[in-house]
Amino acid sequence: MTTEEKIAELEKIAKEVREFKGLDIAKNATNAVPGEGDPDAQIMFIGEGPGHNEDIQGRPFVGQAGKLLEKTLMSELGLTRDQVYITNIIKYRPPENRDPFPNEIEACREWLDRQIEVISPKIIVTLGRYSMAKFIPDVSISKVHGQARFVDFSGQRYIVFPMYHPAAALRAGAVMQQFIADFSKLKNLLGGNTTEVAKIEEKKVEPEQSSLF
Repeated sequence: MTTEEKIAELEKIAKEVREFKGLDIAKNATNAVPGEGDPDAQIMFIGEGPGHNEDIQGRPFVGQAGKLLEKTLMSELGLTRDQVYITNIIKYRPPENRDPFPNEIEACREWLDRQIEVISPKIIVTLGRYSMAKFIPDVSISKVHGQARFVDFSGQRYIVFPMYHPAAALRAGAVMQQFIADFSKLKNLLGGNTTEVAKIEEKKVEPEQSSLF
């Protein structure tokens, strides 16, 4: 798929997201938040759901958590947000930023799956437990954060790299330290560090389709 074809398909998905009214959170949203970034990105970040600032602007990760993500992207990887792709498990803000419900995750699943297929990133970084559970179910984020693994998804093999959500890092100093340290590991992966790749080979995971929300 050419870059132009990717852009067209991502715009088509975004249009569907914006026009969808099949969920209460979609009906009540100020703006839908489909996602944004480089259609040819090597890294795709998947968070949980939009917050207040995201709902107002219609863009993912533009609040305090987003500022931390942008800052760490630049300091640890030398990348701007325009050089990666950023989206969420759900595309509309839940009331009071509550956790997403299973039916909301399911309603948004096809759009996210299509975004992954279009971008075809080298690395999928999951931010928080809900996006992690899409690829690596039934594990605790405190046990597996910063541990990359191969996951077969929709006929493709991806490197999935689970991380804490930046909002969690803002709330706790210890999590912040782990968040920064995990970004350093991500830098090694992006650079093709053979030691990191060897570690991944030991952690291959092939979840059942039924576990992929």
